[in-house]
Amino acid sequence: MLTKTIQNIHFIEIQDDISGAHYYGCDQEWYPSKLQRMAGCGPTAFSTILQYLYASRRDAIQYPLTKSACVEVMRAVWKFITSGPWGVNTIEKLHKGAMAFAQANALSLSAQLFNIPHAKSKRPTLSQALTFLDTELAQDRPIAFLNLHNGEEKSLDSWHWVVITSVEYDPNTLAAHIGIVDEGKQKTLDFSLWYQTTARGGGLISFDMID
Repeated sequence: MLTKTIQNIHFIEIQDDISGAHYYGCDQEWYPSKLQRMAGCGPTAFSTILQYLYASRRDAIQYPLTKSACVEVMRAVWKFITSGPWGVNTIEKLHKGAMAFAQANALSLSAQLFNIPHAKSKRPTLSQALTFLDTELAQDRPIAFLNLHNGEEKSLDSWHWVVITSVEYDPNTLAAHIGIVDEGKQKTLDFSLWYQTTARGGGLISFDMID
């Protein structure tokens, strides 16, 4: 088995200002409005990745961050990655909003996109998807994962963004599990099962902060 992971999961550790509870990554339930809580998984995922990039590339934040500080980031990101009636349902939409946020905040970001189309005949192979995960995580880049249909992976919500922090896979059998952060928690999913059974696909996108 091969394993690749981001270098420091604690860079996306968050502490509740009041209760002292600890989370991993932002949670869309922290948004103030009902619409944001229902459809805010895309900007939430990008907010988590931003937190990691600031900590790992610029050493610009103390961690764990407070929940209140993360909510401010999430609200700022929402202005650029704004969910419509169908949410942020393509990696291109997340990419466009993220780059607009970066420009408005004098940040220089690069992005790597990997589309997993609706039509199975047009999808890259599972091996290619695993190579993308391996390559990006090896460069210490957490990955935003858009899942439009969870297939037989029942522990993953459909029409939802999460952040991938690790992958463990067998290059021969292509059996693969990913570590993610979602709802402020660390979880593990069967990525091979999802890839082989999802009816709508989705996509992967990673970002990096350029000096």
